[in-house]
Amino acid sequence: MIKVAFICVHNSCRSQIAEALGRHLASDTFESYSAGTETKPQINQDAVRLMKELYDIDMEKNQYPKLLDDIPPVDIVITMGCNVECPYLPCKHREDWGLDDPTGKSDEEFKKVISIIEARIIELKKKLI
Repeated sequence: MIKVAFICVHNSCRSQIAEALGRHLASDTFESYSAGTETKPQINQDAVRLMKELYDIDMEKNQYPKLLDDIPPVDIVITMGCNVECPYLPCKHREDWGLDDPTGKSDEEFKKVISIIEARIIELKKKLI
């Protein structure tokens, strides 16, 4: 099965949301992983709360912040839009989703980013079928 890595610097918010939605919406098409070049001690708690509220997904049950070396080799790398130097990971295909980090912003901003990630996961799934 195709392996997709969603990566950003801290692996605490956008990439974790993408991993969760990839598992939720596209596990029949690709395996989802997330990672970063640094990690925070835990997944962003606003992301955890909103993913539970919107999709009934408990991200803390099966996910945790990971470094690039903690995931297997992947076929596709999706960077979240780091606004700095995005982490590098070898792959066959790479794209950047250019998403603003909603950390510290309102639930409305978080929900916008989550909605964009959901739509892009669905698009990616359609491309890979």
